[in-house]
Amino acid sequence: MASNDVGSVAQALFSTARDDGAIAISIEPRDIAPLAADEVLIRVEAAPVNPSDMGLLYGVADVASARVDAPAAHPTMVMDVPPALSRAVAGRLGQALPVGNEGAGTVIAAGASDEAQALLGKIVATFGGAMYRSHRTARAVDCLVLPDGASAREGASLTVNPLTAMAMVGTLRRGGYSALCHTAAASNLGQMLVKLCAAEGVPLVNIVRSAEQAALLRGIGAQHVVDSSQADFMAALTDALAETGATLAFDAIGGGALAGQILTAMEAAQVKKGAPFSIYGTNVHKQVNIYGALDMGPTTFSRSFGLQWGISGFLLTPYLMSLTPQEVGEMRAFVIAHRNDIFASHYSADISLADMVRPDLAQAIAAKATGKKYLLNPSI
Repeated sequence: MASNDVGSVAQALFSTARDDGAIAISIEPRDIAPLAADEVLIRVEAAPVNPSDMGLLYGVADVASARVDAPAAHPTMVMDVPPALSRAVAGRLGQALPVGNEGAGTVIAAGASDEAQALLGKIVATFGGAMYRSHRTARAVDCLVLPDGASAREGASLTVNPLTAMAMVGTLRRGGYSALCHTAAASNLGQMLVKLCAAEGVPLVNIVRSAEQAALLRGIGAQHVVDSSQADFMAALTDALAETGATLAFDAIGGGALAGQILTAMEAAQVKKGAPFSIYGTNVHKQVNIYGALDMGPTTFSRSFGLQWGISGFLLTPYLMSLTPQEVGEMRAFVIAHRNDIFASHYSADISLADMVRPDLAQAIAAKATGKKYLLNPSI
């Protein structure tokens, strides 16, 4: 289908911070612009609801206050922003922001270039935002083509979590580290990391928050699993870090004391392994990279781990930008090849765009419960 044949309207999900102290989530029609020569039009059939999507979708709003905005022109749900957090949305007031980092679907129209035309009828995955809509325009070069016979469901989560897991291992390799530690390890990403590290021969310490999560990870082959809800958590964490030698951690929690506890346990592990005494701590650098915000509170720690340490943020996009196009291409090819084993995603329910403005479902999504991952099909 040529670009001048496209004249339909997409139904799209937007999140808007309003000046009345609320965030409005609405489904609105948007015209589909004519395609450029290097663009394709994707009928979106599968898009995961990730924690990173929720950060834009709900922001700092109180999801418990979610309610239907009956007078709105389009299907809309609103939720209140606590006054104390109003500054956090000041920069986005009045802006209808499109939502959805990644997804997959069928290419139903293409621009005039050979690269775009070659994708007609193919199932492709893509990312870059605005995926929570019935139709999404994308550059052909930004599409990951799935093998014949693969479904959009298989391609829905082939960007954010798989590439993040690979970036964690890549950071380890680049930094000369020998092992990893990961928090919220029973998540979809955490399970991918367990399988990837096993395949790559990288020792991995997994921190979970319940016996059920620990059993889940051991069931897929995890060797070092530490439960933060247990009384012996710090001792068990120290033992696991000493055994693996992990001095690099990736933290999905963000707020609270966990990042500091990991650094403390890393220092204790080095002492346990025989590091010489110094009033400045061991001479081994210990690093925690925070890449999530499951806890929106302050990150707190007491400096009981010497002076060789660091806490920093970590984001996938800058990591990918530091690589060559060939390296990124190799990562994407690896992800596609392992979409049904290392990087397989599991979903607890399939939902529609209309479901995204249901208060009860918003509260269930925002709970971020392990094993409760939702897959959006905007085309139904």
